[in-house]
Amino acid sequence: MEPKERILERSHELFNKYGIRSVSMDDIAAQLGMSKKTLYQYFSDKEELVDACFSGVLNHSRTQCLADQQQADNPIQEFFLAYDMMQEMFAEMNPSVLYDMEKYHPAAFKKFKEFKYGFLYKVLSDNLQRGIKDELYRPDIDVDVIARLRIESVMLPFNGEVFPNNRTQLIHIEQQLFEHFLFGLATAKGQKLIQKYKNQRIKQ
Repeated sequence: MEPKERILERSHELFNKYGIRSVSMDDIAAQLGMSKKTLYQYFSDKEELVDACFSGVLNHSRTQCLADQQQADNPIQEFFLAYDMMQEMFAEMNPSVLYDMEKYHPAAFKKFKEFKYGFLYKVLSDNLQRGIKDELYRPDIDVDVIARLRIESVMLPFNGEVFPNNRTQLIHIEQQLFEHFLFGLATAKGQKLIQKYKNQRIKQ
């Protein structure tokens, strides 16, 4: 692995584990067994490193979302595939990551917001429209409102004021919100599919 890739990979692991603010360039250099001088040859400061690190995460998420879209047999399965990806991503993530990014790294957070309200909004809107057409989702939903609701509900567990125990229960909270959202959206036909995919995951 190239040094730059090693730096990004290890930085991402440390940010996820401890939060962005708690990890210094000294910590990253020490974890990699390299001097700070070598680290600064690849990234001029922590701001640039955070930006590059989370740009990589967003690019990976974009690729995975589009792959899920192609792979899924129907819009409900697409939601489950997206949830699987999110569960994997959040399993090791410190809930303070988003707060740290918003407060201390505005350039990286701006890209995150563009991802949410640009790319992710379109993916969700497309899914909802297909689901209505396939009679899996209720025909009376407002696609714009429900797409925005889902975007915000995914981020809600990171709010320590709403969920004070989120550090230990992030995945559990996400699962509860996901199922509440999906069952509320679905027709009777759609709910049968939801139960099918739930049962498959229980067996696995």
